[in-house]
Amino acid sequence: MERYATSRKLIAGKATMWAMLGGVCWILGVVFAILGIIADAINGTLGLEPISWFLLAIATLVISAIWYLSWAVAVYLRTTEAKKEG
Repeated sequence: MERYATSRKLIAGKATMWAMLGGVCWILGVVFAILGIIADAINGTLGLEPISWFLLAIATLVISAIWYLSWAVAVYLRTTEAKKEG
């Protein structure tokens, strides 16, 4: 049981890091989508084909959702701990 309590504290302590990583991945997803739109508009490549930029955008946006879900779990654990203590 002690190990479970320690992991709850570990997860709750990582909330800020996970929120920042989610933000970074979200911004990268938007940048990749914009690059895909620009590459498609000029009918050329910007290092990659336009569909590759869109696939990268989708992948990074999915990863950012995972980071944000981790953040939400950490915040939930932090608030439940605060309710127990107070």
